Amino acid sequence: MRAHVGDQLIVESPTTGAAKRDGEIVGLHHDDGTPPYDVRWSDSDQVTLVFPGPDAHIHHIGHGPEGQREATGHRGPAAAYRSARSLSDAEVMALVRDATAAPSMHNAQPWRFRYFRRNRVFHLRADLRGSLPHTDPELRALHIGCGAALMNLRIAVAHEGRQAVTRLLPEPGDPMLLASMTLTGPLGAEDDPAALYPAVRTRHTSRYPFAERAIPDTVRTALVEAAQMERVSLDFPSGWHLQTVLDLIQEAEARDLTDADTAADLARFTRTADDTRPGSEGVPEYAFGPRRRTGKAPMRDFAGGRTVPGRPTADFETTPHLALLSTARDQPEDWLRAGMALERVLLRATLDGLATSFVTQALEWHELRWPLRDPTSGMAYVQMVLRLGYGRPGTQTPRRPAHDVLDIEP
Repeated sequence: MRAHVGDQLIVESPTTGAAKRDGEIVGLHHDDGTPPYDVRWSDSDQVTLVFPGPDAHIHHIGHGPEGQREATGHRGPAAAYRSARSLSDAEVMALVRDATAAPSMHNAQPWRFRYFRRNRVFHLRADLRGSLPHTDPELRALHIGCGAALMNLRIAVAHEGRQAVTRLLPEPGDPMLLASMTLTGPLGAEDDPAALYPAVRTRHTSRYPFAERAIPDTVRTALVEAAQMERVSLDFPSGWHLQTVLDLIQEAEARDLTDADTAADLARFTRTADDTRPGSEGVPEYAFGPRRRTGKAPMRDFAGGRTVPGRPTADFETTPHLALLSTARDQPEDWLRAGMALERVLLRATLDGLATSFVTQALEWHELRWPLRDPTSGMAYVQMVLRLGYGRPGTQTPRRPAHDVLDIEP
């Protein structure tokens, strides 16, 4: 009897021949794969040392001629072992730190995670500390930010060689439970978003001018395909449609200047140098970027009309590259999918050398959001407007520490 990490040990009933107990082999004690084995039993999730008897046999999982295993996505036995064993607290915290590198409106970070050791399940919950009651009363932007964090978690888990099953809104009676993610085993090659992982910590929102330079069609196609993987549409408006989008954003910016509620949400999540509040959330002064002197690129002024001493001005692009992320419906699940697609697009763009920022002003006014859409598209609901281009990378903004957004349960 020889086995590999990740194979299944099946113990049969001596009378019926049916499976009496089964478990996953998570550890070997001999290099040649002979017993004994460390087995995680499916009925108890406990790991025990097993010397298989005559009523036991091994079910090999995808054993190829070169000794590579299909179930690990050809990652080798070390990755298979990592995927089989339980996560340590330090590993859980590292995964959540990757998840929280995601963007959110005003960097409000509206998420909270819980990890259940016994079942190897992550829960993602909405954290209303990060809600914007005036700007986002329906919590649409909150769901999009949490969807982006969920995408980062999926990517980080895949980077560790683990496969996971994700369910959106798994409990209808608990709408603040946005998603569950169950770690199921070694990662399969057919479901591997790990290639995006190098951009998880390097992607930052850029509030600087971009070059007047075209984005190649190959790059645009890659971004469109990234969104489609989450069943979301990505379109690049041009001509009259681009001008319409720019006009709607300009109208929203004019409304924001005189709207006290919008100003209150902005003030809550922005900090100038003399602000004494804790610095683990929001947009600090060093990330405001320069004030726009000329150009048509839509930019939110995070100073909110306040004077920031020494803040420079700059000429922004006259022909900005905008992209619209849209869904066919407009329900919480669609918002979560839009967030996952958003993060896929942002990470793909980062790997392709693009800088990115968000243009959400028109989305925050109900009557301005509807006409943003492309009337020729089947995707009726615009969930996000992105600005993309070649320019200075964004500045890292603070994040809450992992222990502030994570609970670990037995």
